[in-house]
Amino acid sequence: MSHHLDSPIARQDPRLDLTDFFLFRGERGTVFVMDASHSLAGEDIPRGFHPEGRYEFKIDGDGDAVEELTYRFTFGERGDGGQSYRLHRLTGVEAQDNHAEGTLVAEGGTDRVQELGGGARVWAGKAGDPFWIEPDVLQAVGKAVKYGTQVDLTGWEPVKAMNLFAGHTVYSIVLEVSDSELLALAGPDRRIGAWALASLATDVGGWRQINRVGHPMIHPLFAQLDEDLGDRLNLGRPADDVRTYGATVAGMIAGAVRAYGTAEDPDAYGRCFAARVLPNLLSYTVGTPACYSFLQWNGRALTDNAPDVMFSTALNTPLGLAIGKDSITAKPSPTYPYVPAAA
Repeated sequence: MSHHLDSPIARQDPRLDLTDFFLFRGERGTVFVMDASHSLAGEDIPRGFHPEGRYEFKIDGDGDAVEELTYRFTFGERGDGGQSYRLHRLTGVEAQDNHAEGTLVAEGGTDRVQELGGGARVWAGKAGDPFWIEPDVLQAVGKAVKYGTQVDLTGWEPVKAMNLFAGHTVYSIVLEVSDSELLALAGPDRRIGAWALASLATDVGGWRQINRVGHPMIHPLFAQLDEDLGDRLNLGRPADDVRTYGATVAGMIAGAVRAYGTAEDPDAYGRCFAARVLPNLLSYTVGTPACYSFLQWNGRALTDNAPDVMFSTALNTPLGLAIGKDSITAKPSPTYPYVPAAA
């Protein structure tokens, strides 16, 4: 899983569990996608978007892992006609402020495209899950990173590999904005950093951060067998990640790499890996094709093979799931809103 049902806090209400975050070039500009409310949690629980929650795309333009732009979605109660939503845009210091109101830029409803100014547009609703994972490999990788061993796939046969998420659905928010909107923040290299955030209103008027997603596969690597760490990885902000989690990430990766004997200095490799995934955000060059691959990490497209890339990179040895994008039941679309149609 990428971040599916990744921690005890997130599992308390899967509507606030962000399963994936994507960032790529669209038809008009730059596309941000966050998925939540996975059907794997069960169809007999509340689905859709939490009416007391908040869903945000956070964007950093100067490389300090602190947001200068926030797109904030809030939703109404779910009914037969779907859910209403409001989208606010916050800039500068307001982008970091949970209590700032920002500027209302859209009001709409789920399952229909809402056109915004400057060519921007938004869609939210039920969609097919574009992600794939092989459960036996997933669990074996989690054990190897936790205990500092090689991945044990004894008895597993690639020919029997299956996609745990085939046929499942999520609820997606798809926001496409003009490149000029983002280039106003970015430097000459056109790079931005971005992440997705889900929070829940508290009884005292504040906001409790529930789920934070940047790179794919962070929780499967480090928190499958440590639920306390899973909760903690969802807290805080990217700017503090190196200080808060750097040593933990580096040490766990060093242990697995040492077991494989694929690095002359496993501790140095662990530190290098931690430096690559922390701060936990997706870096993207505006206006370019997204590519989360062995070649480069530049945003993340809906069909990028994140599991093979992250598992192999973390272990410093080739590791494949024996399945890929063909195992997805519903396929992403080349046209807006891009996400797979719900089965």
